[in-house]
Amino acid sequence: MRNIIIFGSGGHAKVVIDIIEKSDKMRILGIADDNRSLKDKVYGYQILNGEFLTEIRGEIYGGIIAIGDNWARKETADTIKKIYPNFNFVAAIHPSAVINSEVMIGKGTVVMGGVVVNSYSTIGDHCIVNTSSSIDHDCTIGDFASIAPGATLGGNVKIGKYSAISLGSNVIHSVEIGDHTVIGAGSTVVKNIDSYKVAYGAPAKVIRNRAKGEKYLSRDWSF
Repeated sequence: MRNIIIFGSGGHAKVVIDIIEKSDKMRILGIADDNRSLKDKVYGYQILNGEFLTEIRGEIYGGIIAIGDNWARKETADTIKKIYPNFNFVAAIHPSAVINSEVMIGKGTVVMGGVVVNSYSTIGDHCIVNTSSSIDHDCTIGDFASIAPGATLGGNVKIGKYSAISLGSNVIHSVEIGDHTVIGAGSTVVKNIDSYKVAYGAPAKVIRNRAKGEKYLSRDWSF
């Protein structure tokens, strides 16, 4: 069993932990979160800070950033790399996921239960492919992107870095979505959407521009 660390202790971490607990290859040593007390236990695991991580460094095979927001996940990855330049980020794939032939999944990516990824698709580093989403053949998903529960991508779809396809959205075949773009829940995307946009509806239309790192998991969003 390979010892790993989970970075983050929010709701997304619960799901990541469940995937690891179902694995016969990885074991969780603890949860790294500087916003919590070292006296705390979260989901049954000890909270660790940077000092303790350094002490047990030799015992750690790698880790996963369990943070739902794409940009926050990127900033956390950058911070970890500054402190531990050779840190090994590992992927986590739920045993019920269907990963077909010639699929490439990047480091630090999480693939959740009920997901289907069809042949010759490529998923980048630190992505989230959430529960019961479907990615058809020859798709490309950029680093730090996320596909929400129940979203469906047709064949040959391209999703840019840091972009988010929200709950239950559909993207038809051969559509390209740029970097840092958010597609709202329940949308149907039938044509290309540029980078730095917010789009939603059926068919999806660009509603406004979006800044790099802008939050999109807030309750204030009315998709």
